[in-house]
Amino acid sequence: MSTTEEMLRTYPKDLGGIDHEKLAECIDACLECAQACTACADACLSEDMVADLTKCIRTNLDCADLCATTARILSRHTGYDANLTRAALEACRTACTSCANECEQHTMHEHCTICAEACRRCEQACTALLETL
Repeated sequence: MSTTEEMLRTYPKDLGGIDHEKLAECIDACLECAQACTACADACLSEDMVADLTKCIRTNLDCADLCATTARILSRHTGYDANLTRAALEACRTACTSCANECEQHTMHEHCTICAEACRRCEQACTALLETL
């Protein structure tokens, strides 16, 4: 059981019918993606062809920010606002799609391949959770 699952299990009130498993998976995927995107942006900055990776770096950083923010929103349940949660998930999913598409254009860099895979996992986790809301 992950720390995320343990924390959800210990929440003292009902989570309002949200699927705990999908919620935990989405939080973990968002955090993993934020880390991968941050590391990918940093690796891109170290590449000799850094000028060619400007869009990738920007997309990585935007995605990392949205994933981290979404994970924080999903981790708070007191005063839950379904509309805000849905908007955050949709924005995160959009950022992950965009970042994965960009990184997939740079498969000559292994860090971009790894980042794209993390983005796709997060995109899928956001979609799965959205389907339950």
